[in-house]
Amino acid sequence: MPDMEFIAAIKQLLLEHKLITTVVFVLLVYLLKLKVAEVIKRRGKAKGEDKRYLVNVVKNLINLTVVVCVFMFWAAELQQFALSVAAFVVAFVVATREFIQCIIGFIYIVSARPFQVGDWIQVGKYAGEVTETDWAKLTLLEVDIESYSHTGKTLFVPNNMLLLNTIKNLNFLKRYATHSFTITREPGVNLFTIEEELLERAAQHCEDFYEVANRYNALIEKRLDVKISGPAPSLYIFTNQNGDDQACFTVFCPSEQAWDIQNKITRDFMELWHREKRKLMLLDRESKSRYLNTEEA
Repeated sequence: MPDMEFIAAIKQLLLEHKLITTVVFVLLVYLLKLKVAEVIKRRGKAKGEDKRYLVNVVKNLINLTVVVCVFMFWAAELQQFALSVAAFVVAFVVATREFIQCIIGFIYIVSARPFQVGDWIQVGKYAGEVTETDWAKLTLLEVDIESYSHTGKTLFVPNNMLLLNTIKNLNFLKRYATHSFTITREPGVNLFTIEEELLERAAQHCEDFYEVANRYNALIEKRLDVKISGPAPSLYIFTNQNGDDQACFTVFCPSEQAWDIQNKITRDFMELWHREKRKLMLLDRESKSRYLNTEEA
């Protein structure tokens, strides 16, 4: 039959030019992967949905399919190669140990699912928002944990670091954070006299989001099964090793408002501290004046 002969000829041609066939196949699949990702992103944007996780899964499935197909296509050659150069294969495995660890790290995050695309995580000293995972690396948009904001930098973390370092899921910091900061002043004003007023002002700064923060706080406590600070602001007063007075504030607030609230509370603290300082100075002047009057009398 002509059709069967044509198919057999094509098959024979592909087998005779395996390298060219493999390169063309990989190139076509790569173009297909880009097109599929583009279509998914366009549909997600039209519906207002975040499709990054789906795009990531599709890309990894296509990559896995390509690896399996290429391996099967070259199976005979690979078998002969493995049998003839077994010592070289062992050396190759040793040389590519870190790459193998990266693959094992990828299998770990796929099976254990400690995070997903869009989560904020910290791996070792690196912290950021997960944008993509693949067989070799983890892609993060770097996040400054102190300011709860993106730095604009992109981090490419090898998957083997996921096996060597603790993975911290910071996803709840994307919306709300337990923000703590300390104000230090020289001694001279009794901070306990302004403690209550400071807490009242801090609570006023948190009124707009207090109900939502209360629900989010309860959700985190239920999920982690631990008690965390909040949602009401708290204040601890103590001294450091140099004898300076310190006021440590803890506020459970939206991450993007943390520094603004810190600035407002600091402004209130400075206002009340200087007010009390002026009072003490006036009292000191009055005491000195009465003392001089007594001496003159």
